[in-house]
Amino acid sequence: MLGSVFADASLAVLVFRRTGSAPLTALVFALGFLPYALSGILLSGVADRYPARRVLVACDLLSAGCVALMAVPVTPLAVLFVLRFAVSMMSPLFTGTRAASLADILPDDLYVLGRSLVRTVSQGSQIIGYGLGGLALIWLSPRTALHVTAGTFLGSALLLRLGTRGRPARASGGEAMMRASIASTRRLLGAPRIRALLLMWWIPPMFFIVAEGTAAPFADAGGAGSAGFGLFLAAMPAGTAAGEVLAGTLLGAAARERIALPLAAVSMLPMAAFAVHPPLPLAVALMFLTGLCAAYTLGMDQWFVRAVPVTMRGSAMSLLGAGLMTLQGLGVTAGGAIAALVPPYAVICGAGTAGTICMFVILRSVRATRTTAPAMDAAS
Repeated sequence: MLGSVFADASLAVLVFRRTGSAPLTALVFALGFLPYALSGILLSGVADRYPARRVLVACDLLSAGCVALMAVPVTPLAVLFVLRFAVSMMSPLFTGTRAASLADILPDDLYVLGRSLVRTVSQGSQIIGYGLGGLALIWLSPRTALHVTAGTFLGSALLLRLGTRGRPARASGGEAMMRASIASTRRLLGAPRIRALLLMWWIPPMFFIVAEGTAAPFADAGGAGSAGFGLFLAAMPAGTAAGEVLAGTLLGAAARERIALPLAAVSMLPMAAFAVHPPLPLAVALMFLTGLCAAYTLGMDQWFVRAVPVTMRGSAMSLLGAGLMTLQGLGVTAGGAIAALVPPYAVICGAGTAGTICMFVILRSVRATRTTAPAMDAAS
């Protein structure tokens, strides 16, 4: 995660210095979202077909090679974008394999806490990665920074190879990989219980990210400046981390599952409260509260693992991550387009209201599928 974020910052600066084009620079970040759907559909089966350690190490080595090629001075701009696309294709496969491996290693209750820790570390890596990337580029050229990034991927590969135990693949089969991946995606989406849980994972972040995408114009409209922008942007991740730590340490497994549906139902109501055009202190508090409500994910972690067969766990986790990032990309794009027409506070309010309505529909499906037959039986 740290290497991916550092690569984004370095490549964005490199592209901007070469072209002076803001749209092409923005494309660097867009390419971080767009390949997720393709990878989730076409490559998800890799996570189950091959041993997890081999998949994780291969993803890191391929990413290191792509980033190293980005740093070559003669690399054409079009090739830079292709290489960025390739690195993004590795991300859902890596995260899905890692998440599935965590479920193999940890028992039920510890798995939930382990997933929570991974999410917290990932959010911290994003903040640190962009911060370090910005500081490093004061002293380093973008190409040197990309060499450093390639080194982080190599370091991760070495750590995984030497620091983790090899485990056998969860599934086997002679079917072509892409065909098997597409078939797995079809089966997973065809199971009512799994489909409902996937939507519960995917939809809230699609609306949450609208607030982050409009943070700059919101802070500017309120005259809050860069400091206000930073506070607003940090509020929801801080609330998310606090909520997961509190739920993980103060509540048992059964209690975390009991609060999941109520918290999910109200998670976007603080965003709907932007209808009052809140001043910055209140806006920061509302975003922090939105983050706190995201503690519902701890209950969902266990439901999802129970619903998915062990032999399809890697495919399911890869699909989950792919859908999550793809819809976030669509959400921030749509929010930005709407913000050009209406005030930022109205965009956030609209996202919170629409998201809450969607969640009530999804939660009815989640509740209804609690008592159905096992997920994959329903799909067959």
